[in-house]
Amino acid sequence: MVRYSKLAFRCLVRKYDCDVCFTPMIIAADFMRSIKARDSEFTTSKTDRPLIVQFAAKDAQTLADAACVVSPFSDGVDLNCGCPQRWAVSEGYGACLINKPELVKDMVRHVRNQIDNPNYTVSIKIRIHKDLRKTVDLCQKVEAAGVSWITVHGRTADERHQPVHYDAIKTIKDSLSIPVIANGDIKSMQDVEAVYELTGVDGVMAARGLLANPAMFAGYEETPLQCVWDWVDIAVEHGTPFTCFHHHLIYMLERISSQPERRVFNSLSRDSMKRGAVSIRSTRRRKRVSPSLGVSLPRLFVNMMLDDSHNNSTLRSFALKCLLNSTYFSSSANQTCGIQRSTKK
Repeated sequence: MVRYSKLAFRCLVRKYDCDVCFTPMIIAADFMRSIKARDSEFTTSKTDRPLIVQFAAKDAQTLADAACVVSPFSDGVDLNCGCPQRWAVSEGYGACLINKPELVKDMVRHVRNQIDNPNYTVSIKIRIHKDLRKTVDLCQKVEAAGVSWITVHGRTADERHQPVHYDAIKTIKDSLSIPVIANGDIKSMQDVEAVYELTGVDGVMAARGLLANPAMFAGYEETPLQCVWDWVDIAVEHGTPFTCFHHHLIYMLERISSQPERRVFNSLSRDSMKRGAVSIRSTRRRKRVSPSLGVSLPRLFVNMMLDDSHNNSTLRSFALKCLLNSTYFSSSANQTCGIQRSTKK
């Protein structure tokens, strides 16, 4: 997930049974060209494993070079062949690559040949063709080149909100001997089980479903309060940029916030951006505690937002405002998706 599956959010979903996490899509050419890009686009930690680094690339050697740089700090690289955004396709990245099977095969082979670690994975994420035979042909070619697994988003590059073609994912799965991961409209564990039954895949990937409910893979139907608290604590610990912290809260709190409250929340984001970029810091000086309540201020405000006993929009809006303007924020500069392994066999 571009912008969203950064280190802090990966730490959050790992607490709730996400088995494998992916970085946001990183443009390999920029990554290799700029130290600043490497520092800003790729951050990890010792506990951030297993980790797959996803790249956008259109040149085999550039992808291989980027893979060599991140390989000591990750468990695999993934080539994005599914991003349908216009800018990506116009630059030769993303979904347009499904129409270039020889290039994709060459990129997989280059990475495989230049990474010494035989356990290091090389995967691709694709969308499907209208003519599914082309998709199967692509998958079989990259399988022969040594790809470790393939993630299939069950829509074409032109489809956005149309139903996912799970029958196509099943056909692809039946045509290959390597693991296949299903992706598309996964919003609950019931969806995970249903997609497994329909397709027989080896795993299920969720993106937007995890944004709305980072605890989904742990079996929660909605984001639990503890998960929101965990996000506040993790964001503070990692010095998460304000915009990222705020956007994740928007997704997590959407189901319990009214339209007027969401309007207040969004306006606070715009106001904060006008004041300049901010980030959350974790220092003893800034980590204020309410002496009378014995809880950190952000936890207090989150609790107020989620407390249905008062059902007072004014109070809850006040809590939102306090949270976003609390002493955790200071002036400063300045992407889960994840996989749940199928349990049934």
